[in-house]
Parts: sequence; structure tokens; C-alpha cells
Amino acid sequence: MDYVTLKEASEKWDVLSRQVNHYCVEGRIPGAVKMAGVWLLPKEANKPTDRRRQQAAQGNQGPHYPPLQLV
Repeated sequence: MDYVTLKEASEKWDVLSRQVNHYCVEGRIPGAVKMAGVWLLPKEANKPTDRRRQQAAQGNQGPHYPPLQLV
């Protein structure tokens, strides 16, 4: 299996390397391993989806209040 570094993955996915590190720590990239203090990601790994965008797409944006009527 071919691996890429955290920096290479961040350039490929157009995100900061800190964000890719966060994905690795959370276990959101299958096959990612940490060797000698360096994260290695499978070359064919896809960028994890942003959970915030999934919630917005589902319409779960909190309670909906009717507009206030001004007197």
C-alpha cells in the first residue's frame, strides 16, 4: 500500500495540515497510521466529510421561531 504524508494530503484536499492531523487523531481516515511521530495516510484515502455541513443539509439548524410582530 502506498502512503502519503500529512502535508501531501493537506495539499491534495486543499485544507490546512492541522485539519488533516485532527482527522487522523479522531480516526476519521481509515488506514492512517502514525510511525515515528509522523502520520502516514493511504494514497487513495478520501477527505472526510465536514460534519457541520451534513447537519445543515439535514435541516437540523435548531428551533425555528416565528417572526416577532412589532406593535
